[in-house]
Amino acid sequence: MQPIQISEIPIEIKQYVESINSIKFPRQGYTSDVGIIETEQKLYVLKRTKEELFCSWLNREVSVLNCLSNETTLPIPKVVKFVEQECKSQSWALIEFLEGQTLRAAIQQENNEKKRQELIFNFGKILNQIHSTPCPNMLVHERPWLEEMLFQAEYNLKSNQASGTEELLEKIKIDKPNGYKQTLIHGDFTIDNVLVQNGTISGVIDWGGGTYGDPRYDVSLAIRPKPNIFENEIDKQIFFEGYGEKIIDNKEYDYFVNGLYEFF
Repeated sequence: MQPIQISEIPIEIKQYVESINSIKFPRQGYTSDVGIIETEQKLYVLKRTKEELFCSWLNREVSVLNCLSNETTLPIPKVVKFVEQECKSQSWALIEFLEGQTLRAAIQQENNEKKRQELIFNFGKILNQIHSTPCPNMLVHERPWLEEMLFQAEYNLKSNQASGTEELLEKIKIDKPNGYKQTLIHGDFTIDNVLVQNGTISGVIDWGGGTYGDPRYDVSLAIRPKPNIFENEIDKQIFFEGYGEKIIDNKEYDYFVNGLYEFF
């Protein structure tokens, strides 16, 4: 069964694209239905969320993308249409389609070790570009980032939306890392959210967690071991060469990946 039927798509989006030749469905996430719309002219990504919580997340991502599109030169997709259907508890976002495949797919298909290492280097380089970009004022909040994340972690735990435990939550509340200069961060910087075309980074997607926060969180999530990448220290060394410096130690990595991330 297709997650999105053409008949369900809001009229505002249908009028914008004018004609829909087909919809393809990539691997689906848990928070939204995603389709790739093909029209006579171009391709678009269509996201649909249901229920108040997930709709608020999509609303957040749209706001972040709009803000970054207006104030930065980062390689991100533009939102071309956003529709909220409050009567149906649904939200829809029509987003520019960026060419390329995920870094995960590119790494799995690359047999040339030199080119594979170049991809890892560029993965670190694009993250440094994000962290070096001045954070738009709209994304800067009064409450410190980690304090907000711990508050959200507790909410997610009580709402049964987290795999972490009460014991782990208490531990990360007490055993917080030393402070670090805050920057613009992606919030979910993984090999699935970076696109590659012809061996170069073509885009960074899924910006729902974009904010002013701790760059060590992005770095920690980036270097989590996955099949054929970051399973050895050489890959991590190449990543940090691309990033420009190593900003985390093993204790900080463990705090963010095996602690905080367990609640998101």
